[in-house]
Amino acid sequence: MSDLQTETISSFDGTPLAIHRLGEGRPVLLLHGLFSSAQMNWIRFGHAALLAEAGFECLMPDLRAHGESAAPHDPASYPQGVLTQDLAAVVAELGLVDYDLVGFSLGARTAASGVIAGLRPRRLALCGMGLEGLSGWERRSAFFIDAIDRFDEVKREDGAFMAVAFMKQMKVDRVAARLLLQAVDDIAVSDLAEVTIPTAVICGDKDGDNGSSEKLAEALTDARHVTIPGTHMSSVTEAELGVAIREFLTKS
Repeated sequence: MSDLQTETISSFDGTPLAIHRLGEGRPVLLLHGLFSSAQMNWIRFGHAALLAEAGFECLMPDLRAHGESAAPHDPASYPQGVLTQDLAAVVAELGLVDYDLVGFSLGARTAASGVIAGLRPRRLALCGMGLEGLSGWERRSAFFIDAIDRFDEVKREDGAFMAVAFMKQMKVDRVAARLLLQAVDDIAVSDLAEVTIPTAVICGDKDGDNGSSEKLAEALTDARHVTIPGTHMSSVTEAELGVAIREFLTKS
């Protein structure tokens, strides 16, 4: 297995995006969650290594305003649907034609939005995501914007405490994150008809943060529902997440 490598590409508007690579073989594009990074979601807990050992080349971008990618403060750098445009730019820049696409949480809704917009991976895995998380982004976004705005006031008993604690751990650029949160498009349930490729909806058994994963699987044309241990925050630390992704991507 080859060592981890990092490169930088320019997105559609010239914004630098970091791409981390691990392994050799079939390309799989892995998109991390909100306030996280490729390192935290895919590398730290061994999911990328597991996929690399199974014969995949893991391509792991840090989303705009996350990780080692640029976090501009200019509102013009955050047009509506910016993450979907970034995803299309990554696919084009890396020359991906026959590949798989995996996302966790915000990465999952970005992956789904990319497919709705015309991307055609062989298989799609939506992790840590439910139907309401795709179609009710305004409510979800408002929660995180409120956490950013009250960042220095949030106490342990506050419902936003975990979000603030994670932002502190990840050293999130809150100005950039706030701009990004306002630039994520909602996904109408009717748009899911565009997602016809084989899909796995993989979710923790105690994860209801983004609504019902069962309903999401039911709303898709060709989907299977997979339950793994954990809450929204803890499921990404469980080895079962990588195993579930590997089993879906390698299933004939």
